[in-house]
Amino acid sequence: MSLEREQAKAARWFLTPALLLIGMFFFLPVVAGLLLSFTDFDIYAVASPDRVRFVGWRNYADLLESDTFWSAVRNTLYFVLVGAPLSVLVSLATALLVNTPGVKLQGLFRTIYFAPVVTPLVAVAIVWRYLYHPRYGLLNHWMEAVGIDAIDWLGDPRWSMPAIILLAVWKNFGYNMIIFVAGLQAIPRELYEAASVDGAGPWWRFRYITAPSLGPAFLFVGITTMVGFFQLFAEPYVMTQGGPLGSTRSLLLLMYEEGFRWWRLGVASTVAVLLFGFTLAGTLLQLRFSRGR
Repeated sequence: MSLEREQAKAARWFLTPALLLIGMFFFLPVVAGLLLSFTDFDIYAVASPDRVRFVGWRNYADLLESDTFWSAVRNTLYFVLVGAPLSVLVSLATALLVNTPGVKLQGLFRTIYFAPVVTPLVAVAIVWRYLYHPRYGLLNHWMEAVGIDAIDWLGDPRWSMPAIILLAVWKNFGYNMIIFVAGLQAIPRELYEAASVDGAGPWWRFRYITAPSLGPAFLFVGITTMVGFFQLFAEPYVMTQGGPLGSTRSLLLLMYEEGFRWWRLGVASTVAVLLFGFTLAGTLLQLRFSRGR
């Protein structure tokens, strides 16, 4: 018992610095943001805190009556419901390809596919803006070569969202690919050999061996990808500044505009609280679905 107490005491000493940092840089800002959402805190209150007034639920009521807010909600859900599944599918397909037995230069391909994850977004944005250019872009050049009319990818509200999602998927799928590759390598090869002996084809081996074995990887990748698309900011901000008619303005971009363009920090905190609620609800739904499966 004495040894257990000594180990618990040592664990507390090791955990205390980390918990203090988490409390200082995570929990305190969260509580401060929640409190700010009930005030009219703005740029004038930065210099004179006594100007801050408690407004109760007014910020929430104003947002819920705002067309701009609901447009940002629709855009964010579009990102999540289209971009997140597409990113997971692309990651899984790529992981299956680079993990196929007999494929040469697997390490090189994994490095190439992972490279966009660590590439600075500004450099990526410059390249992709050129690809999407309505007049000189390579994408439109290839389309016109086969008889398809050019598209203003970033200037047309109908196409700006798919263009941003395509960029986001390309930029981030490499990380999930690595997670899936690790999960695939943990599956015993004997299971596939036994299934082949029993006459199971590739689809049946994937359905009854690969997919169930990747359950924990699917859960982790699904939740992190969903949270990432809920927090999508850099791509629409750098590429379109919110897009024509706000067509690519996400909730996080709306929060940035309210807080750092218009300096309505109370309203920005309200958007952050609502975004946290949406993200938490999506995570709980995914966990419940996973446990049900």
